Amino acid sequence: MLTVQEQKKELRQQIKSAKKLYSENDLLIFSNEIFNKLESLNIFQYSSIILCYWSIAGEVFTHDFIKKWYQKKMILLPGIAGENLILKKFNGFDKLITGENFNILEPSGQAYTDWEKIDIAIIPGIAFDKNNNRLGRGKAFYDKLLTGLSAFRIGVCFKFQYFESIPINKHDIKMDMVIYD
Repeated sequence: MLTVQEQKKELRQQIKSAKKLYSENDLLIFSNEIFNKLESLNIFQYSSIILCYWSIAGEVFTHDFIKKWYQKKMILLPGIAGENLILKKFNGFDKLITGENFNILEPSGQAYTDWEKIDIAIIPGIAFDKNNNRLGRGKAFYDKLLTGLSAFRIGVCFKFQYFESIPINKHDIKMDMVIYD
């Protein structure tokens, strides 16, 4: 019998293999479908402060969504500070800098600390399930962040990342909703 950690590792490998079956253009089309669904939600339409993420290869693509909305709604993006995520306001593509740990682009500027004002948190993941559980990359960055947020948590993933159930630990934070293509 595999431990939860071994099951998670196995699932991460499975997803990595599944992603290779799709072109970058396929993933872009799927991403657009996901964000069209998200934008149709009442909670999105009435929100003013949104936590998102700057997508990297293989993740649900967020760049077009951010570009579309950052002048109408406040968009916050995470950056890594040690073992934690800090949030910063997105003020345009020319204000992005390369983060210290994983070379992921993040906004320059001051940390945003009014977390209770965040309406929606759009969260990436390796896999999600029908009970709104999330499997991340294994560093627990988002789990730590989400314990301090009262925002409505929306997990986003591709259909091949959505399962009946996934392995979880007690520290894994559930989403309020999961959207896939």
